[in-house]
Parts: sequence; C-alpha cells; structure tokens
Amino acid sequence: MRARRAALPGSAAAPAVQQTIARSFTLTGQGVHGGRPARMTLAPAGADVGIVFSVAGAEIEAHWSRVDASKLRTRLAGDGGSVSTVEHVMAALAALRVDNALVVLDGDEIPAMDGSARDFVSAIDEAGVVALPAPRRALRVVKPARVSDGAGWAELRPAEAGLHLDVEIAFPCPVGRQRLALDLTPETFRRELAGARSFGFLRDAERLWREGLALGANLDNTLVFDARGAINPHGERFADECVRHKMLDVVGDLALAGAPIIGAFRSYRGGHSLNLALLEAAARAGALALELAAHNEGMSATGRSLSP
Repeated sequence: MRARRAALPGSAAAPAVQQTIARSFTLTGQGVHGGRPARMTLAPAGADVGIVFSVAGAEIEAHWSRVDASKLRTRLAGDGGSVSTVEHVMAALAALRVDNALVVLDGDEIPAMDGSARDFVSAIDEAGVVALPAPRRALRVVKPARVSDGAGWAELRPAEAGLHLDVEIAFPCPVGRQRLALDLTPETFRRELAGARSFGFLRDAERLWREGLALGANLDNTLVFDARGAINPHGERFADECVRHKMLDVVGDLALAGAPIIGAFRSYRGGHSLNLALLEAAARAGALALELAAHNEGMSATGRSLSP
C-alpha cells in the first residue's frame, strides 16, 4: 500500500543543547485502563536527568529496560512502583524536544485526557521550553534492526537526519488498511498526530474488561468503532485517525530509547510490543550510536555504540 505522506513545512534544526519545561503544570483525569482518578504534575528537571516518573515514592526512568507490560499500553516499573499508559505524554515530550522532566503522579496511570496527546502538547506549549547548559544527545541508527511477531513487523534503518516514520495498519472493516509517512518535527506532530485518539472496537469491550483493561474507556477518551463505523457523536477527527494514533504511539515508545533517534522507522501491523522489542533488539545489536551535538557549529560528533 502506498503511504499517504504529510506535506508540511519543516522545522528549525534540533537544538544543540538539552531542554526542559520552563514551569510546572498539573493535569487531572482518569486512567483509560484502570478507570481510577489520575493526577499528573510535570516539573522541570536539570541536564542529564532524562524523563523520570515519580510514583508513590518510587522513581522510574523512562527507558525501554523498565517496560514490564505492553498489551494495549506501555507500562514502566521499578523501585517498587509502576506507571501505566506513558506513551502519549512521552510522545508529546519527545516531539516538542523536552529532554528532561519529572513526572509526578497521584495514582499509577497517566490521565487519559481525550485519548490523544493534544492536551499534553497544549500544556507544554503554555508552560514553555527552556535551554539547559549541556549538549543534547541523540542515538543514530548505524545499521538496520528488525523484529517480527509473525503477523506484523517493525524496523529501524539509517537516515541522514531526523526521524522519518512510515506506519501501516490493517484491521477488519470499517478501519481497513491505512498508511502514513512523515518526518517528525514539532510542527508535524502538532498538526498531524497530536489530536489522533486511542481507538478500539465495541465487539472487544467485554473481553478487555475481563482482562482488567479499558475500564476507564468511554466516548470522551476513545474512538470506538462498531461494524458500521465510529460511534462517537462527532465521528473521526481525520479520515485516517487510526494510523495517525498508531504513529503517535510509535513516537512515545521510541522516546524510551533514552535519547532522540536519528533514523527511519517503518512498521506493518505493529503496536507497543513490537515497537519496544525493536528498541531492545537495536540496542543489543549495537545498531544505535550515541551522538553529542557540538555547541559551536551545530554539528554532531558520533560517539560510542549504545547497548545495555
């Protein structure tokens, strides 16, 4: 299937120094899977801290090695605590180039908001982003990496600059096959991906509830399909909202690499499990090399291969 390519103006080059948010903000809602009240405060952090989740006294690094569940969401665990459904806030932070932040939670799940990353983006934009006195790091894909589960696959390949995304999904009607390709920038994320909501199928609801999932899902935070189409009062935000949301999830999952990735990502019938398996496979195979942005010339100096 030929990819629909988003044709949007590019953005300024990635910053040479690390960034954090300028001030704290708080968002409240409920967890889409646990169904419990959720409160999240995002606070500034210093250079080289990364993204850290603080849950009931536990501090959990936003890294693929901390993932302990990936069915329909990405859950991190460590230090005696866990935090679920981190992918949307991670996508917003990564796309808006926030390298360091502390995410303090009351509860063990990120608030679902409207099921997209739009509210996270708006809050970060309102808070502002500030530079920190340390060079920004990136992970360059230096050789291909690929994983498959038999039904779908995901791969990373080298690219000259930035992160190129190409995502294809295939579901029964009415969603069907959808494909989208774009180069990730703050602008393309805001316009093309941030508003795309989590989606699901009415026929799966009771099974998911029995599994303890989607207990907080409703038409305010999930795009729901029956056999004929979307049942939400205002329908879909985009004709291909589902593949856009899958790409949003990719951005959030790849943010668990520990630094922005320079390369090309492609997947077919992917999801959280494949995205995260790909990160682990790439790291263990030495397919990701650490780079530090040079202060004076805005160039990159290739560093060591990154593996656990």
